[in-house]
Amino acid sequence: MTAGQMKLTRRRPWSERIIETFLFAAAALGVVTTIGIVVILAYQTLLFFQQINPIDFLTGTVWSASIQPYKFGVLALVSGTLLVAAIAMVIGTPLGLLSAVLLSEYSSNRVRNVVKPVLETIAGIPTIVLGFFAINFLSPELLQPLFGVPLQSALAGGIVVGILITPLIASISEDAMRAVPRGLREGAYAMGATKFEVVRKVVLPAAISGVMASIILAMSRAVGETMAVVLAVGTFPQFSFNPLESVQTMTAFIVQIVQGETAQGSVQFLSLFAVAMVLFVMTFILNLASAWFVRRYRTVY
Repeated sequence: MTAGQMKLTRRRPWSERIIETFLFAAAALGVVTTIGIVVILAYQTLLFFQQINPIDFLTGTVWSASIQPYKFGVLALVSGTLLVAAIAMVIGTPLGLLSAVLLSEYSSNRVRNVVKPVLETIAGIPTIVLGFFAINFLSPELLQPLFGVPLQSALAGGIVVGILITPLIASISEDAMRAVPRGLREGAYAMGATKFEVVRKVVLPAAISGVMASIILAMSRAVGETMAVVLAVGTFPQFSFNPLESVQTMTAFIVQIVQGETAQGSVQFLSLFAVAMVLFVMTFILNLASAWFVRRYRTVY
């Protein structure tokens, strides 16, 4: 540090130094909390692997943590989680993108100021309310008469999670589309393109990084959803990709263990941390993929 910089530092009032200290502490708190979570998960997972073979855990397809003979094949939970998330993405992605196109390209400011807050209100609905909606209306009134599914099924859970992630995709994608310079649109119109051609060939390719980031983040949100799937999907772990069956997700199993009478330190209790670690790794990879995609395909105007 030069003499001039030292003098400038000494001239700074104490109030600024205090504010800077608080800001640094706030930023460091998030980092320390994340490190603490990872350390606890890793430590408890290692204790679990001292009793259960990690290869059997990662490749097994039978999960029975409360009924003998105990089996800890996490693929039974992973398959249920991915099945619900896939159904949610099939529903939420087109709804979110179409909503984003409507708000960005077709709606007036007056309509946008009304529709967007209403759409984002869905994200503020407690997820357990959507779970009750699934078991009290969606499954008995719609899905059971049409498909003969049980009251709790992967299809019901996927639908409500798809409704839940729609505002996330719509909001981020709409922001990405509105960031595309108006000059690109006007240039396309000057060449005789229709509005739909402008959206499809100009706006979407220019905003592809933001759109894909919203889809990947929505996938991460769907994988980590808890209360809606606890009620709508069920608690029957099985390695199945049939949306008409009842399955169990990783988050639903975590809730089941926490609410039960499992003895602390038992292998069933430690399996909670092993499943949580798998879930953490999955969501972490999705977040890294989102960040990489934004950096790789981001266009700066």
